[in-house]
Amino acid sequence: MTTPRRPAPLFSDELGTPAEMAADGRATSRNLGLQSRLERAARAAVTPAPSLRFDDYPAEVGKREIRVSDAAARIANALHLHLD
Repeated sequence: MTTPRRPAPLFSDELGTPAEMAADGRATSRNLGLQSRLERAARAAVTPAPSLRFDDYPAEVGKREIRVSDAAARIANALHLHLD
């Protein structure tokens, strides 16, 4: 015995009007904070690119120090990674 197949609901049956969907999209972007990201992207798009000239950068830039904690050293030694 076969069971009668019910037609699948159409996707467009669940959609609202274009005005409702636009309002939903605006509310969603406002709640997710997307508006500020778009504003930042718009500002970044019009700011000038950083200079590529060698003279615009300082000659001496100190290197940052990398510190390895005792716990990290013990784990590295246990894994035979030997940090020097």
